[in-house]
Amino acid sequence: MSIIIMILLLSVLILVHEAGHFLAAKMFKMKVARFGFGLPIGPTLWEKQIGDVKVLVHAFLLGGYVAFPDDDKELNLPADSPDRFMNRPIYQRFVVVSAGVFANVVCAFVLVFLTAALWGQMPSGKYDIYVKDIVAAKEASIWQSGLEKGDKILKINGINATTTAAPIIIAQLSKENDGKVNQDFANKNLEKLKKLNQTFTQDEIIPKDMLIKLPEKEYESAITINENVLKGLEKYNDTEVKLSDKQLKLRDSIGNKNYIISDGETTLKDVSFAISDNVHPINMEVLRNGETISLNPIYPSKEGLMGIQMEVKEIVIPTKGPKAIIKTSINYLWEQTSMLLYGLYQIFTGKIPLKDLHGIVAITKVGGDIIEHNGFFSGLLLTAIISLDLAIVNFLPIPALDGGHVLFLIIEKLRGKPLNEETIDKIGTVGFMLLIALMILVVFNDIYALVTQKL
Repeated sequence: MSIIIMILLLSVLILVHEAGHFLAAKMFKMKVARFGFGLPIGPTLWEKQIGDVKVLVHAFLLGGYVAFPDDDKELNLPADSPDRFMNRPIYQRFVVVSAGVFANVVCAFVLVFLTAALWGQMPSGKYDIYVKDIVAAKEASIWQSGLEKGDKILKINGINATTTAAPIIIAQLSKENDGKVNQDFANKNLEKLKKLNQTFTQDEIIPKDMLIKLPEKEYESAITINENVLKGLEKYNDTEVKLSDKQLKLRDSIGNKNYIISDGETTLKDVSFAISDNVHPINMEVLRNGETISLNPIYPSKEGLMGIQMEVKEIVIPTKGPKAIIKTSINYLWEQTSMLLYGLYQIFTGKIPLKDLHGIVAITKVGGDIIEHNGFFSGLLLTAIISLDLAIVNFLPIPALDGGHVLFLIIEKLRGKPLNEETIDKIGTVGFMLLIALMILVVFNDIYALVTQKL
């Protein structure tokens, strides 16, 4: 049922967008030939003539359109016909083309406003994280850290612990023997090795059965990540160097020894990498009985687990009264818009790879889960964010999108005459095919993520 509700909410967004175009056209008394729900790919499920507009529902439901008489080549309208969209003033065409985006923005605000008014609260995007229980093995370092049940986690490695992702991501990145080392840390250990074993150079293969002294063990540095990684807006930039197979075997054989015997194939550089791959400490600050306490370092396991069972409480913002409702709604929309724009920037700069792009299937699955676990109002807020996203993406200056049509109008205004209609059609066709290819890619990503249980 939650998935059905999410599908219905997404369908409303498409109708709202196209209704924006349609109503703007009717405001200027423009003739509209077709109102399509879905894209004209494959069979048409339903169609009906309502007044002078043909309404159609297509099998390929990912989208919609409003078509003008210009788009119907069979009508053979005179070039100077007032029914032609292209014969209307530029400002009217601009309003009609932009109206879908405007409608989605208005829809987003209405959904957020209604949520704030009816729910009486809004999510802040921040959480209080408490230690419900310690479930690590008795030999784990967490028992010596000073952590206790009921502690509120304030900071992890200097990062404010206000998201549920913070402890999980940092523990995963800090796990023991992950097969990677910081180059500077390896170089530091190499200098120590050279002082202890002055007979050998760093790249010299040490003869078999020769003793190699090891420096006192030093742990890797604590992992720090920025807020954008925690929010999922960008990937963690891992600059560590991977160990070779030989270095991995050497690491596993060293353990806690203070010397090793050369096998006749080892260099000091190999040893420096081997002893540098151990574990990143996790430094926590917790609140206990009103007092902030800095704990002893925690060293996660090879699986990247600290051994903590967390209790998470979402921090909500009360929205009692018109002033609080309006202020909180605007702040929420502003923050979400900023995040969407930043995410778009990450995509276009290649920082988010194409394989990580997801679409309608993933949105429906995630949205359904959110409604099921967090309730209908959380689903409304997600729908509002998607509506904003539709507005932003549609206004990009890409052919076949609203922003592409706006770009053509700007060019027409600057040139004093429109581009050749055939040229516009060709550019639009290429843009449309690219969009279809992108849709296929994201649907494939969605299905793969579902099959591999990554969603």
